[in-house]
Amino acid sequence: QGQLEAALRAYRAVHVSLPAEDAPRLHKLGMAFHQRNSLPAAVQCYEAALALQSTLAEAHGCLGAALQAQGQSDAAILQYEEAIRLKPDYATAHDSLGTALQEAGQIDRAIEHYRLAVSLMPRFAMAHRNLGTALQAREEFDLAMSHYERALALDPDDAAVHVNLGTLFRLRGDLNAAQAGYERAITALPDNAVAHSNLGSLLQERGEHDAAIARLQQALVHNPDHADAQANLLFVLNYHPDRSATEIFDAYREYDARVGVPLRDTWRPHANVADPARRLRVGYVSGDFRAHAVSHFLEPLLANHDKRSFEVFAYAEQLASDAATARYRRYADHWITTVGLSNDALAARIRVDGIDILVDLAGHTSKNRLRVFARRPAPVSVSWLGFGYTTGLSAIDYLLTDSASAPEGSEALFAEQPWRLATPSFAYRPGEGMGSVNALPALERGFVTFGTLTRAVRVNHHTVRVWSRILQEVPKSQLVIDSSSFREQSMRESLLTRFLVHGIGPERLQIGFHTPPWDVLRGIDIGLDCFPHNSGTTLFETLYMGLPFVTLAGRPSVGRLGSSILIGVGHPEWIARSEDEYVEKCVALASDLPALAALRAGLRDQMRASALMDEAGFARKVEAAYREMFSRWAATNAFGDSRAGQ
Repeated sequence: QGQLEAALRAYRAVHVSLPAEDAPRLHKLGMAFHQRNSLPAAVQCYEAALALQSTLAEAHGCLGAALQAQGQSDAAILQYEEAIRLKPDYATAHDSLGTALQEAGQIDRAIEHYRLAVSLMPRFAMAHRNLGTALQAREEFDLAMSHYERALALDPDDAAVHVNLGTLFRLRGDLNAAQAGYERAITALPDNAVAHSNLGSLLQERGEHDAAIARLQQALVHNPDHADAQANLLFVLNYHPDRSATEIFDAYREYDARVGVPLRDTWRPHANVADPARRLRVGYVSGDFRAHAVSHFLEPLLANHDKRSFEVFAYAEQLASDAATARYRRYADHWITTVGLSNDALAARIRVDGIDILVDLAGHTSKNRLRVFARRPAPVSVSWLGFGYTTGLSAIDYLLTDSASAPEGSEALFAEQPWRLATPSFAYRPGEGMGSVNALPALERGFVTFGTLTRAVRVNHHTVRVWSRILQEVPKSQLVIDSSSFREQSMRESLLTRFLVHGIGPERLQIGFHTPPWDVLRGIDIGLDCFPHNSGTTLFETLYMGLPFVTLAGRPSVGRLGSSILIGVGHPEWIARSEDEYVEKCVALASDLPALAALRAGLRDQMRASALMDEAGFARKVEAAYREMFSRWAATNAFGDSRAGQ
C-alpha cells in the first residue's frame, strides 16, 4: 500500500508532462488501489489515465466500477456507456452496465445489456447470474432458472447463485428446495450474511422460531449492518410464542440505537408552511402498490381521499406492476419510483416534494425504506398497516392504531406515539370472485368444522394445545388448517405429529393448501384465530364468508388485531381473555347450530353495514388525524422545529 501511495504521489508531481503512453501504467496503478478497496485513489488514477488517453475503454470500465462501488450509479453508467461505445464487444462492461442500470431501477435496459454480455461471452458465469437476478425481479422465473443453472454449470460454488435459487424456489412455494439452496450457499461461503438471513426468514416461515432467530443472529455476526437480517429478526420475534412483549420491544429499542439514533445527525429543520388549514401533501412509501394483501386496506383509503384537501404522493419501491398498480397510479397525484434511489437521495427528494406527512406502509417487511424515515425528511411521520407493530424508530412520530390494538397503558411498548382512531383503524375491501355465502355445513354433515387459513409461523405449541382441547370437547368435530405453508407433505406431516401428541389423530384434521380458498371457507363452520400473534387478512375473509371467529386478546398490536376486527363488526363477545375462555367460546358457538346458521346467513350484511367496510368514513377519520398531527407540528414550529438536530 505504501509503495502504491508513493507511486501516486510521484504521478501527481509530474502528471502535467506525462506522455499519453503512460496512461496504461496509471490504469494499472488504479487497479492496484481498486483491489485494495482504496476507491478514491483508484478513481484519481483512472481519471488521470483517461486525461492522457480518453479512448482507453478498460479505464472507463474500471472507473465506472469504482464509482458504482461508492454509490454513484449515474456517474458509473456514463463511464460504462463510454467504454462500450469505444469497444462494443466489451462483455464485462455490458455486464457492469447492467448491474448499474438495475440498481437505478432500469430493469429492461439492464436485461438488454446482460444478454449482450452472455452472447459475447457465453461462459461468463457472473453475467448469467446477474441476468437471472434481473429476470427474477421481473417475475420471469423459468428464464431466471435457466440462467442460474448455466451459471452453476460454469461455477458450482457461486454462493450468490445458490442464494438466488433459494429465493426463486421460495417464491414458487417450494420451501424444501429453497432451504437447500440457502444451505449450499452457506457451505460455499460460510460468512455469507445474505444466505444466513434468508435461511432464518425461511425457518421463521416454517414456524421454527428459535432456529430462525439463531440463524438471523449469525447473519448479524457476519454483517452487523445487514438491513434484511435486522428486519427479519424483529419480524420473527413478533411471532415467538413465549417471548414477553417487553422482551420483544427491547430488541426494537436496540435496533433504534444501532440504526436510528446515529442518523439524527442528518435531521434538519423543515421549511413546510405551518398552516394546518391548507391542502396538505401526504406521501405513502411502500413496495406493495400491487396485488397484495395490503391492497384490501390501502385502496379504501387512497380511493376515498379528499383531493381538495390532500395531495397524494406515492413513493413506490417496486418495478413490477399489475392491474392494482394501475389503480394506485390513478389514486395518486404524483407517482415516484424509488428503486435505485439511495436513502439520502430519497430523503432529499421527499424534502424537495414538500411532503407534510410521510406514511410508512411496510414496517420491517420486504422493500421497506425505514432508513429514509430515520432521516426525518418530513415534519410528521406515521407508520400504519403493513407490519402491525412498532417500527422501533424513535424518529417516527406516530403509529396509526386504535384502542383495541393498543390499549391505554401500552405506550411503553411502542417507539412511536400510538395515535388511536375510533376502532377499527382500517377499512376492508373484499377481493373479487369470493362468491356468495353458503348454508352452514354442519347442518348437513352432522358435525362442526373449525378452521383457519393461517400460515405456519402462527401455529405454535399454544395454539395446537388449545385447538386440540376444542376438538376433544366438541364430539366428532374436525379442524381445517389451509395455507401455502402446508403445500409440502413434510410440513403437513410435522403438524399432524404435533396434534397426535395431544390425542388428536389425522382423521380429525384436514391440512393442506388450496387457492383461492373460498371453497375451503365454505366448508368451515367456525373460524379460529391464532395467538399470541393474530392472523391478518384471512380474518376479514372469514367474516365475509359468514364465519364467526374466536380470538384471544394478547400482546398489544400483533396480538389484538382480531379484537379490533370483532369490535369493528359489532361482535366483541367473540373476544377471549384467556385460553380457557377461548375454548369455552368456541364450544358455545358449536353447541347451537341454529344460532350459528343464522349468524352465517346475516354476517356479511352486518359486516357491510359496519365500520369495517365504511371506506369513506375511514378516510375521513384518517384525514382528521393527519390534520391534527400536522397542527401539532405547526404549533411547535412557530417556535422552531423542535425535533431537528436532536
